[in-house]
Amino acid sequence: QVQLVESGGGLVQAGGSLRLSCAVSGRTFSTYAMGWFRQAPGKERVFVAEIIGSGDSTSYTDSVKGRFAISRDNAKNMVYLQMNSLKPEDTAVYYCVARRPSVGRYEYWGQGTQVTVSS
Repeated sequence: QVQLVESGGGLVQAGGSLRLSCAVSGRTFSTYAMGWFRQAPGKERVFVAEIIGSGDSTSYTDSVKGRFAISRDNAKNMVYLQMNSLKPEDTAVYYCVARRPSVGRYEYWGQGTQVTVSS
């Protein structure tokens, strides 16, 4: 069983930065693809970023490219999302997610952490 616990959310002014962290339990963490989704008030949950098990490949939704960076530390079972140049439209609950490499959908979800960007 995989458990995900996010931290690092909070209130920040537009143009500021935050780093989200996700602590992951599970012996096979290094094989899992990890990602972040977000859900803004009144909107659907959407994909933000993903990183494969080795960390060699990442992908991002267009709206965060060049501003956000996903990374992982397989020795510590941690995933990070560095968010720079934050905008009010980045305000959302951010969820850490995990999936086995053979599975096409995300299987495991954290409880979420709130990020609020003030203008």
